[in-house]
Amino acid sequence: MSKKLLTSFALAGVLLGVAGCGDAPEEGADGAETENPADAEQGAEGDGGAEGEAGPEGEMPEPDTSDIPEVVAEVNGEELSGEEFTTLYENQFQQMAMQSQMSGEEVDEDALKEQSLESMIANELLIQDAEDAGFEAGEDDVEELLETTAETGGMESVEDLIQAYEEQGMSEEKLREDAHDQVLIDQRLEDLDVEEPSEEELRDFYDEASAQQAPEGAEGEEAEMPEFEEVRDELEQELTTQKQNEAAQAHVEDLREDADVETHL
Repeated sequence: MSKKLLTSFALAGVLLGVAGCGDAPEEGADGAETENPADAEQGAEGDGGAEGEAGPEGEMPEPDTSDIPEVVAEVNGEELSGEEFTTLYENQFQQMAMQSQMSGEEVDEDALKEQSLESMIANELLIQDAEDAGFEAGEDDVEELLETTAETGGMESVEDLIQAYEEQGMSEEKLREDAHDQVLIDQRLEDLDVEEPSEEELRDFYDEASAQQAPEGAEGEEAEMPEFEEVRDELEQELTTQKQNEAAQAHVEDLREDADVETHL
């Protein structure tokens, strides 16, 4: 039986992707990208084109999924299905296509497929690791995540989230299975040992932000930067998230080194 998939380690999964599929595109849930440090690297640059990549003005290109096998990878004996990969890839492609319309750059489908596959593998490794470590996702945990996801996506209730999921061709059962896996991933990543930012790191982070704040070529005027103490809490939160993301990435890399992974894409 193959595990369900998420688009990134813990910050921007299919859950949040679907929650953002409203009347207008939402900004990345990862803040982020992860930004989600666990986020897969963006592969939007390159020459790989999509079907209908030119198309009439305003028409979105369509992803090419004709070469997706039934099983795209095996991770320690667990199969990752082509059907689930296609769901993830199409979701990622839609987001990248919207960005490409603004940037004028074509979507590199080969790079995006590789990114999507690596994201699936990373999440499968984290799910297996969480289960091996004894973490469990109860019904209350799943419901809490669904409520948070609905709220993040600007929805009034979990029922709205379920409807959005079904409009993407997925069932409520799959939504709850995805949420169950996401809870496991969150629990495992939250258990990682991450050092708190030091005062020196916070000061350096503040100085870097201050340097970027000053506009180049302004007529003798510089944007006013709040005093360090005024933004210290925000800086600490952002730097802590960055450290957590780096720890998550390193942990996945360690899991990958010891795992039996076969890819078929």
